[in-house]
Amino acid sequence: MSYFFILLIAILSIIFLLEMRHSLRRSNMNSHLIEKYRDDLQNKELLEEIYAYCQHDYKLRRIIEKHNITYDDIEKIYQKLLLWGNFHKGRRFVPITSFLYVCTLNYLGQHKNDDAKELTMKCMNYLHI
Repeated sequence: MSYFFILLIAILSIIFLLEMRHSLRRSNMNSHLIEKYRDDLQNKELLEEIYAYCQHDYKLRRIIEKHNITYDDIEKIYQKLLLWGNFHKGRRFVPITSFLYVCTLNYLGQHKNDDAKELTMKCMNYLHI
């Protein structure tokens, strides 16, 4: 019985470490994108990097496929978020950070044709801004 608990703790520890690694990578990518494009928010390379990251990340890729989000959708949503959420708070910037989290990307995918203010406010609530 004690071997079972040791194995269970080992498995849970591995899962925890993998999720922490994933979280740190996402956080680093978020900081990198914000710093790199802080003064050039209309740069097409920013959207390309966001889309590439979403395609690369195993959690975000599922949402991209589920809601059939294209590069053009990301560009359209980004412009909406930029209209009402063009400000920084700590290490968060709504138009960029919203695409890197599962909950916000899922919401954006479901409501990609909604009003800009509504999308931005909902993302700000998800991100605690």
